[in-house]
Amino acid sequence: MAVTLTAVIGVGAVLWACDWWIDHAALPYTTDRVDAVPPADVALVLGTAPRVAGQRRNLYFEYRLDAAAELQKAGKVKFLLVSGDNRYRDYDEPTAMRDGLIARGVPADAIYRDFAGIRTLDSVLRARDVFAQTRYVVVSQGFHNHRAIWLARQNGIEAYGFDARDVSFDAAPQVWVRQYLSAGRAVYDVLAGSTANHGGPRIEIGSVPPN
Repeated sequence: MAVTLTAVIGVGAVLWACDWWIDHAALPYTTDRVDAVPPADVALVLGTAPRVAGQRRNLYFEYRLDAAAELQKAGKVKFLLVSGDNRYRDYDEPTAMRDGLIARGVPADAIYRDFAGIRTLDSVLRARDVFAQTRYVVVSQGFHNHRAIWLARQNGIEAYGFDARDVSFDAAPQVWVRQYLSAGRAVYDVLAGSTANHGGPRIEIGSVPPN
């Protein structure tokens, strides 16, 4: 029992250290003020499910789209790249994000979709390798932005972040727990040189019509 407890504490300490490293490295590149966001051609909007258990609205989803629409309307970016999971026939995060942005007044021709953003690393690397962006603004909640920016900069991408409104711990405690596991995975991915799960034909944002 003592050995098990020691192991649990040790793993927890490692995950906390990974999260601390990522947060402190990414913090200088993030802001929740639209006027402080460096201008860029593209904002990468990270995906999540539009609804959660019981078909309740997912506030992470809603707040990210609010922030992305605000950024585009303020002229800080020209285009939005919405990146999410579409592995299953009846589950399509990118299209739900596009529809939500159009409902918020963003022109359809300013929205590109990445259907293979299965996880944060995929979204970050595919924005560069498939969508030809080596400099962009990431839009998500702050804790997620930090991890995405850290992954991007570790891979030579000039990434900045615009933090969407956060969701309280009471509303989504599982997300806060998963944050530490994801931080550990992010550090592993960088040390191991992990790549995106899927490639694809090059889609140069602004040069070809939205997909």
